[in-house]
Amino acid sequence: MSDTPIRITVDGQTLSAVLYDNPAAQSLIAQLPLTLDFSDYGGQEVLAEPPTPLTMKGMPRGESAPAGTIGYFAPSRAVVLYHSDVPRFTGIVRIGRIDGDVSVLKGWSGPRSTTIEQTH
Repeated sequence: MSDTPIRITVDGQTLSAVLYDNPAAQSLIAQLPLTLDFSDYGGQEVLAEPPTPLTMKGMPRGESAPAGTIGYFAPSRAVVLYHSDVPRFTGIVRIGRIDGDVSVLKGWSGPRSTTIEQTH
């Protein structure tokens, strides 16, 4: 397999992205399309919990997350969209990347409905 193109839509803006060919990303792809309420966390990322936890089988114990990373934080079972660089942390795994400007993810004061869907 190869990377899977997706789009992330928030506040009427669409971000092009890809999900990687790894077990955690594949378990998210199996749940798409999804509309979830993402919320700011720590001023560096937005996150939401998918309906079904993603598999961690075959995934590293932890990774860093540069800005634009689509990640999964296993301890809280959250899909995470990073708009700031986050150093290596146990529980973070990279499942994809956003191509382009991630500023639409910054400065949220409350939850925002966000749709993730596969493109063809």
